[in-house]
Amino acid sequence: MNLNRALATFLVAACVVAAPVPTASAEGEVASTKAASTALLTPPPNAQHFVIHSTGGKHGDSWVWRTADGGWAGRDTWNLRGMVTDTDLLGQNGANGLPVNIAIHGVTPSGDATETFTLAGGKAQWKSPTDAGTADNTAGRFYLTLGGPTGATNAWFLETLLQQPNHTLALLPAGTATAEKLVSLEVGSGATAQTVTAWAVSGLGTTPFPMWADSNGKFFGVAGGLAWLPEAYVADQTRLEEAQTKALAARMPELAKSLVTQPTTPVAFTHVQTFDADHRLFLVDQTVVVDAGRIVAAGPAAKVKVPKNAQTIDGRGKTLLPGLWDVHMHVGDDYTGLSELSLGVTSVRDPGNDDRQTLDRRARIAKGELLSPNVYPSSLIDGRGPFTAQMANVANSEASALEHVRGAKAKGFYGVKFYGTFKPEWLVNAIAEAHRLGLHVHGHIPAGIRPLEAIRAGYDEVTHINWIAMEGVPASVLPNDNGILRFEAPGRYAKDFDLDAGPMKAIVETMAAKGVYSDPTMVAFESIYVPENGELSASYAPFVGTLPAATERGFRSGGFQVPEGLTRADYRRSWAKMVELLGRMHRAGVPIVAGTDGGGLELVHELEIYQQAGLSAADAIAAATIVPARMLGVDATTGSIVEGKTADLVLVEGDPSKQLGALRQTRLVMLAGKLLDADALRKAAGYSGRPQTLP
Repeated sequence: MNLNRALATFLVAACVVAAPVPTASAEGEVASTKAASTALLTPPPNAQHFVIHSTGGKHGDSWVWRTADGGWAGRDTWNLRGMVTDTDLLGQNGANGLPVNIAIHGVTPSGDATETFTLAGGKAQWKSPTDAGTADNTAGRFYLTLGGPTGATNAWFLETLLQQPNHTLALLPAGTATAEKLVSLEVGSGATAQTVTAWAVSGLGTTPFPMWADSNGKFFGVAGGLAWLPEAYVADQTRLEEAQTKALAARMPELAKSLVTQPTTPVAFTHVQTFDADHRLFLVDQTVVVDAGRIVAAGPAAKVKVPKNAQTIDGRGKTLLPGLWDVHMHVGDDYTGLSELSLGVTSVRDPGNDDRQTLDRRARIAKGELLSPNVYPSSLIDGRGPFTAQMANVANSEASALEHVRGAKAKGFYGVKFYGTFKPEWLVNAIAEAHRLGLHVHGHIPAGIRPLEAIRAGYDEVTHINWIAMEGVPASVLPNDNGILRFEAPGRYAKDFDLDAGPMKAIVETMAAKGVYSDPTMVAFESIYVPENGELSASYAPFVGTLPAATERGFRSGGFQVPEGLTRADYRRSWAKMVELLGRMHRAGVPIVAGTDGGGLELVHELEIYQQAGLSAADAIAAATIVPARMLGVDATTGSIVEGKTADLVLVEGDPSKQLGALRQTRLVMLAGKLLDADALRKAAGYSGRPQTLP
């Protein structure tokens, strides 16, 4: 999934969060709402055409054109693994390029994308699917749309930004954007050859976001995991990505150096509560001593001797835990690591990414040029089709699937993740080859089969709670469940599941008997099924006021539109049944590992949902410490506070045994014995302060 991080906050606001829940025909083809589609603008012949593209292939088309009165117009139509977006924009601008009128129409997975903005007499008014507002102080401020076609919204924004003094632009509803020149690159060949420049745009999200412009300051495109590029330059996507990544990477060595303190003496955490992950106990008045990157002593404060030359950290009122894990974190960029560390996450399992970027980051981490948690990557492998995963290694045959499996081992990855368009008939041999090589096998379930079939073929782990729920949906769903039906079918049918009998009882018992792990990413599915547009997700509520306004506005984008014949209440009942299913899995002995499939902010709420399902605070925290370490076979060196293990630790203010929300109050992080101040990490990662402690 990973929708909220597909591009960056601005692109998320402009397109990724914004897309319909389409309907599936009897043949399983996805169709967006006809009435909305037929009413949208038709691009004229002279419109600039962009291809929406990834390593998985083409996902759609985008057009941008200027109107006769000098205004802006655009249309995007695309399909990301069954999630359809079809939106347009028509806008007018003043002499300074700032919007005075915007009308957006269309459909997205969240439903109707209608959004309007007007500026008259110095007063601005706007209404989006999630909010509405007015402002009188509008001089020099650019209205940043919540949704709309990415090509047009980004072109209008970037070109206006680059025309401003110091490349700085005040925003509506709030915030300020700045652009800094990153790198120039020659693209195309022959008649299409030109030099384009990447600008790092800050103020829209926590991460500077690269946007490319031509030599005249006109929008050229964006190049990332998902790219919007002129049709003639799609082949340059990899070069553009590599150039912007290298330019941003040049900033990281000095930043990493400034955030790390390497102790020259032992470090002692004294009189602190600790979490014993192995026995799932909270121990009071403990002392833990670290030296040369390892835990050398841990036990009651009255018994552990603190070295005379030790740096002492008073732990009264605080809790020391093993560094947390996020086992479903698609590392977005170099700043992802700073954000994760600020949250106490010292290990992540990246379940599928651009392998080139993963290897590049690994090399820079090893050289000390990039500050990051420990990253345990899997290689994402999919088949070819309309719902192929972006950034996947695409197999066209069983032989090529096996080559991709071997490639994962050759790259030093820990696992392989199979996806929904992977051919079911390739599974047995591909899994056998992965296991022969010592690789962990997990993923989505290939279209056409149920999760139990993948488990019997050898899956070590099933990713996402929806794929567990797919065991109980009608068979008619299965041939096309690699598209939107992977969300819609559990939302439609789970509310009626009998968890004490039939297929759901069988899958839980089988997973428990075989020791198959579940990476349920509950927060991702709560965000799909529960909130209406405008409602603030519980994952993000503690962080409101600490992030850029555009980011926080996106927190209220709501869940997917409920399909015809159902209500939001139906989706919420199905969600409640999925939470109950998680509890049944845990009680049966299915090992649960905690991941977010988001930006990382969601991890503590993931654990709070585990408590809702009946897990104790200790069991929930174990799912984010020792259990992932066991799953990946690294529990001998990390995952718990034990003498001899690597000193990956997090010190939090408060007592998470009584309130899991205390885990958000990180004060100090230790990464292989190196000391990191959590507040400094937060600042470097783009947060303006600490998260709130909510009741």
